[in-house]
Amino acid sequence: MFAELSATSNFTFLTGASHPEELMERAGLMGVGAVAIADENSVAGIVRAHQRGREIARSVEARRAAIAQDGEIGPVCPEGFARAPSPDVDCVPRLLPGARIVLSCGFQATVLPRDRTAWGRLCRLLSLGRLRAEKGACLLHVDDLVEWGEGMELLVHPVARWEPVARRLMRRFGGAVSLCAAPRYDGRDAGRIARLAQAAARLGLPLVASARPLMHHGARRRMADVLTAIRQGCRVDELGRAAQANGEQRLRSEAEMLRLFASHEGAVARAGEVAARCTFSLDELRYEYPSEVSGGESAGQRLARLARAGLAWRYPSGAPERVQGMLEHELELIGKLGYEPYFLTVHDVVEFARSRGILCQGRGSAANSVVCYCLGVTSVSPEIGTMVFERFVSEARDEPPDIDVDFEHERREEVIQHIYERYGRHRAGLCATVIHYRGKRATREVGRAMGLSDDTLSAMSSQIWGWGSIKGQMMEARLREIGLDPGDRRLALTMQIIEEIQGFPRHLSQHVGGFIITEGRLDELVPVENATMEDRTVIPWDKDDIDTLGILKVDVLALGMLSCIRKAFDLLAEHHGQRFDLATLPPEDPKVYDMLCRADSLGVFQVESRAQMNFLPRMRPRCFYDLVIEVAIIRPGPIQGDMVHPFLRRRNGEEKVEFPSDALGEVLAKTLGVPLFQEQAMQIAIIGAGFSPDEADQLRRALATFKKLGRVSDFRERFMKGMRKNGYDEDFAARCFGQIEGFGSYGFPESHAASFALLVYASAWLKRHHPGIFACALLNAQPMGFYAPAQIVRDAREHGVEVRPVDINESYWDNTMEPGAGGRLALRLGFRQIKAMREEEARWICAARGNGYLDVAAVWRRAGVAPRLMEALAEADAFAGLGLSRREALWEAKALHGDAPLPLFAGALEGEGIAEAVANLPQMSLGEEVVEDYVAMRLSLRAHPVGLLRAVLTPEPGARVGAAGAGEGRGFSLRQDSWEAGGKRCETSRV
Repeated sequence: MFAELSATSNFTFLTGASHPEELMERAGLMGVGAVAIADENSVAGIVRAHQRGREIARSVEARRAAIAQDGEIGPVCPEGFARAPSPDVDCVPRLLPGARIVLSCGFQATVLPRDRTAWGRLCRLLSLGRLRAEKGACLLHVDDLVEWGEGMELLVHPVARWEPVARRLMRRFGGAVSLCAAPRYDGRDAGRIARLAQAAARLGLPLVASARPLMHHGARRRMADVLTAIRQGCRVDELGRAAQANGEQRLRSEAEMLRLFASHEGAVARAGEVAARCTFSLDELRYEYPSEVSGGESAGQRLARLARAGLAWRYPSGAPERVQGMLEHELELIGKLGYEPYFLTVHDVVEFARSRGILCQGRGSAANSVVCYCLGVTSVSPEIGTMVFERFVSEARDEPPDIDVDFEHERREEVIQHIYERYGRHRAGLCATVIHYRGKRATREVGRAMGLSDDTLSAMSSQIWGWGSIKGQMMEARLREIGLDPGDRRLALTMQIIEEIQGFPRHLSQHVGGFIITEGRLDELVPVENATMEDRTVIPWDKDDIDTLGILKVDVLALGMLSCIRKAFDLLAEHHGQRFDLATLPPEDPKVYDMLCRADSLGVFQVESRAQMNFLPRMRPRCFYDLVIEVAIIRPGPIQGDMVHPFLRRRNGEEKVEFPSDALGEVLAKTLGVPLFQEQAMQIAIIGAGFSPDEADQLRRALATFKKLGRVSDFRERFMKGMRKNGYDEDFAARCFGQIEGFGSYGFPESHAASFALLVYASAWLKRHHPGIFACALLNAQPMGFYAPAQIVRDAREHGVEVRPVDINESYWDNTMEPGAGGRLALRLGFRQIKAMREEEARWICAARGNGYLDVAAVWRRAGVAPRLMEALAEADAFAGLGLSRREALWEAKALHGDAPLPLFAGALEGEGIAEAVANLPQMSLGEEVVEDYVAMRLSLRAHPVGLLRAVLTPEPGARVGAAGAGEGRGFSLRQDSWEAGGKRCETSRV
């Protein structure tokens, strides 16, 4: 049977015009026995092809079983081969993992590993080339291919003086080398193939046929040309010879290949023979997690010892029996599944962070467990009782655990480099993130390639919202509204290609923190390459790929609020002698919940947005689990799934809490019958619709990847049919699936919500009891959150905090707390608030300050700062403590030129400079001072800018006042309000 040995997918970025999955599907339809996905110096797309091959095999098996039983096609899994138009299609194509190696000299060869050992050598070869070059490039030489090509089939492509290199490869690898002949579809293929056959015979090389497809179907010709134009930075009509001459460079069936190679049919047969020798499958990859054995202990013994020691640490007075039982149960289950090393790795990473004073908090499916609580990975107490461990780590599902650990955003790099140093870059690497074409990017790049003007593209981009279908959002009426003609041929074609390119990979980026760590060499499991960031190395597979192959990852993430909380804890210890961590804060403080019920949450983690502030008084949280729900419910998923108002009505007793069945009642009881968490959506599919574990896993993947693939709706028919079969009402089933689709836009797992809720409580507790310290820490952790420093400072002052200005003799780089009036602490603004100042410059000023500066020139002389910085300090009014106004200080700073003089030639002593007539500078008005404050520091302690306009804005009695504000959603509403002013009735029009 014919095998295609050199197919290019769209993971040869901006070249291939078909997804790896599409190539596998088409091969099955055409009866092609095997397909080699051979992208240029890359194996980034082969896991997707492998997964599609699995799905096709399951679907074909289901077809055969249905035909054998009923004589007709029965139900098949929604992500399988259900789209095949005929029951006669039962070919399951085999994936041949490989790569097309392009050397620095221009020589090209497709390499196909025969076995697992050869796959490891291919990964080492690609790693070698990738690590030599910057991100996205690969630098390989002939010697590299000769050194690492053992155990592979090498298909030489006849380009760039290939014969000398082919001879050298033949001497090294003998019969493993073949000459790959591919048609160009230009009418001269017969003669060209004949010449290649003669060259192969002269060299003693077997001739192997390949269609060298760039696409799975000829209909993708336009896409191939658009991708080429984007790659070359030109318009499609400027491509010339770089454009596809026709749509023939596509996947071919055996019959088509025999016709194209009519005089050399043996080359077609030899392709199948080569494929038969390549027995390697990605199923053979056996991921080995680091053993984490230490001091003669097994991983299980070490985990049990650390967990029990942690139990004594968490519960000094003795742990409750329930918690002890949960710990032993979890340890037993972890041991059965062999996941002890994974938990130990996470513990060791967290332990390193704590040894450096880096605050961290674990979250994820397995993080909210007694084991992780005892190991210090999370501070969420297991006594909350919100989750069952088997929901995340189960013998039945055999899914790998998931633990994400958030670290202070300013210090996460220390943790990342520790992991590299401990395991070595040959054993540890970050996952990739595949950047896909979506809405605005697709519109811009395709539109430019198609020759649309920038103004037209800006108008089109303005109509795109979210991640939905572009075609659905930019209907004819909308196009006409922005002045475009939907009937224009070029515009219509552009719209078609924009819709078609959705989900195409654009390039690889670095995952936010997903680490793959192995016991053996990572670069023999998957290639390793450089990231854009210095000292980072990554693998080309994303989180879905490694999940497909059962590879564990540890997410090392960054969170700004942890930096803020840690700084606040340090300030509490310094000024009040109180030492807290996330687990030891006083729990369930009513004053904290009172504050949140008033929506007094500016700066509080996760609940500081306007939407959350609006929801807090309606939700009225009174306990920790209320915060868990608060975190999860104000998300696009629950909002779009219409879950918010039903939950509130049921919580307030306005609507009866009822469940369609006892089974679903167990799933939805704690959220009053409304699914708010991703785990609940999965349970509805399993319990209500009868999804198998495999189908539920596919649904989970679709939920996780909605933004790039949008495949959740593929499950609708299967879900509705299952709900009907189990006796559920059609309207209820449709509503449930609508809610599940909402999670695809952005739903929140309960385990993540619980971890985030702890940070909500911690930040709210700090704000309620120590508003000055909280504001100081928040300012020092910027940039983060919704609010600018001016709003944070104003909120602190409204809570009774004394805020003092930047002062050349009192301030440091960070904002600090210092003794204030009445024994309270005052917040001193630091040099970091000055926009034009860098940290290194501030540290020089503080180091040279001694007992204080007496005048402007002293700062220049002693700290050696540039005149530019002296002017910035003057403009920020940092010399007010020396009795100088802003203009006086700036006048003196402007007189400084060049570098500061050496002490020997500094002239007079400080404070005794050469007498000079005092300039008569006009005094600045309050408005001018406020404006200059905002220009220099983005905040002012003098007055609010609107306060200066209050007299102008206050209406005269009986006046008509207009006010503008944002409406809800994407529309606007006009309201007429009346009110009393000065004893007379006034009206406002509000848009």
